[in-house]
Amino acid sequence: MAALLLGLAALPVRALDSSAGPLRIETLASGLNEPWAIGFLPGGRVLVTERGGRLLHLSDGRASEVAGVPRVAAVGQGGLLDVMVPRDFAETREVFLSYAKPQGRGEGTALGVGRLSADATRLEGFREIFEIAPGSSGGRHFGSRIVEGPGGYLFLTVGDRGDRPAAQDLARHEGSVLRLNRDGSVPADNPFVGQHGARPEIWSHGHRNPQGAALGPDGTLWVNEHGARGGDEVNRIEKGANYGWPVISYGRHYSGRKIGEGAVKPGMEQPAHYWDPSIAPSGMMVYSGALWPDWRGDIFSGSLKFGLISRLDPETGFAEERLKAPETGRVRDIAEGPDGTIWFLSVTNGALYRLLPD
Repeated sequence: MAALLLGLAALPVRALDSSAGPLRIETLASGLNEPWAIGFLPGGRVLVTERGGRLLHLSDGRASEVAGVPRVAAVGQGGLLDVMVPRDFAETREVFLSYAKPQGRGEGTALGVGRLSADATRLEGFREIFEIAPGSSGGRHFGSRIVEGPGGYLFLTVGDRGDRPAAQDLARHEGSVLRLNRDGSVPADNPFVGQHGARPEIWSHGHRNPQGAALGPDGTLWVNEHGARGGDEVNRIEKGANYGWPVISYGRHYSGRKIGEGAVKPGMEQPAHYWDPSIAPSGMMVYSGALWPDWRGDIFSGSLKFGLISRLDPETGFAEERLKAPETGRVRDIAEGPDGTIWFLSVTNGALYRLLPD
């Protein structure tokens, strides 16, 4: 594997000004190849996915590759994507992965789970528990964030795969947020269970490409998603709701043409916030306030376009603060560590960082 640098003492520390006071940016690992997601293990250990198909285990100043990962379709935006370590990991040792799976002539978003071996060298007994129905193709809009919801249910975001009408078609998984039991089966209280022709896994639909998802302190599920031009959104996800894509949007097609019917339509949800110009939002978290109490409940999103982290305060009309430094180039994931520090992955730098009070 490529050489990785891990360990804080020998790596540079940078200061960053913020509304909560000065922050330190510490480099935790470099030499990463298209890193996609962070998962925290007990004892200060970390899992990191790389889009090309590697799962890395970082511990005690060392990095190693974890075997037993499924074959992925590393096509366009697809590959090995999110990693989620559930709350009961200490008992189950389960690790969930989302990925683009080869499906005949195309690819689709899939979800699977395996048990991390005691020495963290492999995922044992990895099994796929869900895949979207075959039929999509191309390398765009896989979505693919995993969130462990209240009661242990799993939420999985799925992009429209570049097929815009699919997001309004309940007979297809594309362009939706799915809700699954831990084993991949369908919860009986999902909103479209029993509706003729509808995919029962769907929790909400009308999404374009939700690449960030996070649970708030009150149990609210938040999702951010790529719009077209000037239409990136943050949405508060409600059971059975339709978020409008591609019928309504605050953005425009990349050609400049109007999208759908405008920005508002009865029966379709409005975004809690939208970015214009677009920032290309990716990983997302809702902060607990552990180290920075003023930021409790605030939403943090990475940006793949402007080299920044966006902080949004829902209590002040989603007022935005932009945290920007050389380390924040194409931030793919952002997460709160067990100690309240803020960790993020930069695709531009191939590195893992964390923010601490200065």
